[in-house]
Amino acid sequence: MTCFNCSKRCDKPEEACGVFGLYSYNGDHLGKTTYYGLFALQHRGQESAGIAVSNGKEINAHIGMGLVNVVFGGEWKFKGLTGNISIGHVRYSTTGGSSLANAQPFVLETKFGPIALAHNGNLINTADLKAELLEKGFKFLGTSDTEVIAGLLATAKEDNFEEAVLSTLKEIHGAFSLVIMTKDKLFAIKDPHGIRPLCVGEIENAYVVASETCALDIVGAKFLREISNGEMVIIDKDGMQSKTYSRGNRSALCAFEFIYFARPDSVINGRSVYEARVSMGKYLAKEHPAPYTELISGVPDSGIPAAIGFAAESRIPFGDSLIKNRYVGRTFIQPSQDIREMGVKVKLNPLKETIKSRKLVVIDDSVVRGTTSRKIVKLLKDTGAREVHFRVSSPPITNSCFYGIDTPTKAELIAANLSIEGIRKYLDVDSLGYLSLNSLVKAINMPADELCLACLSGKYPVQIPEKLENLKLFFK
Repeated sequence: MTCFNCSKRCDKPEEACGVFGLYSYNGDHLGKTTYYGLFALQHRGQESAGIAVSNGKEINAHIGMGLVNVVFGGEWKFKGLTGNISIGHVRYSTTGGSSLANAQPFVLETKFGPIALAHNGNLINTADLKAELLEKGFKFLGTSDTEVIAGLLATAKEDNFEEAVLSTLKEIHGAFSLVIMTKDKLFAIKDPHGIRPLCVGEIENAYVVASETCALDIVGAKFLREISNGEMVIIDKDGMQSKTYSRGNRSALCAFEFIYFARPDSVINGRSVYEARVSMGKYLAKEHPAPYTELISGVPDSGIPAAIGFAAESRIPFGDSLIKNRYVGRTFIQPSQDIREMGVKVKLNPLKETIKSRKLVVIDDSVVRGTTSRKIVKLLKDTGAREVHFRVSSPPITNSCFYGIDTPTKAELIAANLSIEGIRKYLDVDSLGYLSLNSLVKAINMPADELCLACLSGKYPVQIPEKLENLKLFFK
C-alpha cells in the first residue's frame, strides 16, 4: 500500500497570500486600517506579514515573521507608518522559502523612485525571468517570484512607470493579483485569467483593494466591484481609473477559493462562499447518501458548512463530534512538519458522549494526502464510534497546482494513486464519497469554463512549461 505520510507537508492544500491596499485622501489611521485589513486575511497566510506606507516623499515599511498581531504588536510599530497610501501582505510560501528575505511587501529604489509591491499567486516562468535578470546584474535578496516582478520593474527600459508596469505584465505568466505602490499612486492588477481574487471598495475619503470582501467589511468599506481579468486599476489624487491590459482570455477563477481558501463570510463574483459550501454539502448528500446513520458532523472549521448542507438535505441531525482548540494555528499552513504534527495532536478533541456507539457521517472539504483524515477517523473510532462514513465536499485532487497553491506532486496525492475503494481502505472508513465535478460547478454557480479546475481535472488554463510538470516546486 502506498504511504502518504509525507515529511514536509500536511493534508490540506495551502493558500499562498493575501494582499491589501489603501489610498486615503486624508491619511487618517492608515497603518491601523491596513493592519485590520490584514487581520481579516490572516487565513491566507501565517508565515509573515508586512505593511508599507508612502507619505508622498518616501516609502516606509515594517515586515516580520509570524502572525499579524505578532509582527505589529505594540503601538510603536505604527509610528513610522504614516502617509496616505499603503499596501499590506500576509504570506504562505509557494515559490521560494519561508524567510524574512521573502516576506512582503518588497520595497526597493528604482529610477522611478521608491516602489513597493505585494503578490498573491505564482508565476510559472520564474526561472527564465530570474536568469534574464541575473544577466542584467539585478541582485536578488530572496528567492520568491514576487522579487522577480520587482526586478522586472526596476530594470525596465521605459521612462514612465505605468508603461514599465504594462511591459512587465507582458513578461510574467501564471496567476497574480498584485498591489503596487509608488510615492503617489496605488496600482491593483489581476492576471488575464483572474485565477486569484481581488476586489475594490471605498470608505470615506479612501479607496480599498483586497484579496477578499471580508477585509473590506472589517474596515467598514463598501464593496464596489471585483477587479476584472486583465485589468489594472490606478488610484491617485485624481481618483480611480481603469485600464485593460489583456483581452480575450478565458476566465479561470480558482474553484478552491470556494471549496476551502476564502473565508466563508466573503463574497466572490457575487456568490457567497458560505452558501456555496452549504450547497456543496446538499449535492454531496444527493450523490452519496448515508442512510441509517445517526449524526452528520463536519471537520472544524472548514467542513462545517458542507456538513450543515448535507444534514439539511438528508434530514439527519447535524451535531459536533470534534471540538477545535481555537488557540492552535492552522497546522497545515505551518512551514515545518514537527510543528504540524504537534498541531494535529492538540487541535481536535472528540466529544465522547456524542460519538460513543453511534453511526457517524463526517464531512471534510478536501483530502490531499489522507494523513489527517486517517488520524481523525482513528480518533473517532478509538472514542467509540460504531461506524464512520466519510464524505468529501469536493472532487478528488489528482493534479498539482502551479498557480499559487501548495499542492504536492502527483506521487504524493492519494487520489492520483489509489482508487476510491483504495482510499476508503487507507482511511479505514465504512464508506467514502466525493462530490462530483459537475455538482461542484453547480454549487459554485458559475460556468465550468470560467473556473480553474486544474487540480481536479488536469486541464490547466495557463500552459505549464514541460520542465515544471515533473518538478516539485519549492513553495513560496
